[in-house]
Amino acid sequence: MRLRCVVLDDYQQVAAEAADWAPVRDRVEVVSLAGHLDSADALGQALADADIVVTLRERVAFPGSLIARLPRLKLIVASGMRNSVIDYAAAEAHGVTVCGTASSSTPPVELTWALLLGLARGLVEESNGLRAGGPWQRTVGADLHGRRLGLLGLGKIGSRVAHVGLAFGMRVGAWSQNLTRERADEVGVELAPSKEALLAESDFVSVHLALGDRTRGLLGAAELALMRPTAYLVNTSRAALVDQDALLAALHEGRIAGAGVDVFDVEPLPAGHPMRTAPRLLATPHLGYVTRANYATYYGQAVEAIQAFLAGSPVRRLP
Repeated sequence: MRLRCVVLDDYQQVAAEAADWAPVRDRVEVVSLAGHLDSADALGQALADADIVVTLRERVAFPGSLIARLPRLKLIVASGMRNSVIDYAAAEAHGVTVCGTASSSTPPVELTWALLLGLARGLVEESNGLRAGGPWQRTVGADLHGRRLGLLGLGKIGSRVAHVGLAFGMRVGAWSQNLTRERADEVGVELAPSKEALLAESDFVSVHLALGDRTRGLLGAAELALMRPTAYLVNTSRAALVDQDALLAALHEGRIAGAGVDVFDVEPLPAGHPMRTAPRLLATPHLGYVTRANYATYYGQAVEAIQAFLAGSPVRRLP
């Protein structure tokens, strides 16, 4: 009897064509789920007969309580090499192997700039107005050249965002709790003396930090109040880095010029969520990692992980 592999959150139904599953199809039946399952009961029912699960990023949590409900489960393949919502101890206790895949930093860098440019030049509003027969030229765009870009985080993604900003002729500064002057000099940016100074002095602020105890809620009402009323905030990292209620209040009250957001406290975003209708907000449905090349990596390496597991030699084990 073939093993059953369930691919979760295949929203666009592309997993089957993003990679060649032929090497495992003689031993594995692959089933793709397009809808998101957001309750333990729904997941327990959908995965009750799953031997293998391929999960997309951190869309679905695998706590010990869920893993214990899945007696057939033997392998979880998570896209990316870091996943904070899988209980690894429980997986080990129940004999479940967890493997990861590579993930490119290029797509989130590019989306960051898509959001930033879209905000700066009012692209959505102007395009919608043109298509609807509205006024010719509604907005006055914000310049990038000579303006200050403030980066919260200067890691793999933040440093690449910095390079693009420098290419636009922007003055780029950065801050994080562990950022050193040596690292800032290496990237070619200024080291901000503090988070508060970075926020107060920047025309554009972009967040590129990992979520953890020290960074959760890093930007709250007090921090957003430091930003200029003409400044823009972009977050393609994690929603919990920014206090969502404080951000909504700042947008509704016009205390910042706008925000570009790709991550949310609840995903997929419920139909009536206030982020769907907030003013001054350019929002996308967590597209940061969603590109053809990244999907080819995710699902191609998922197939490799399944092959290796079946051969008794798992690859890219997590954590």
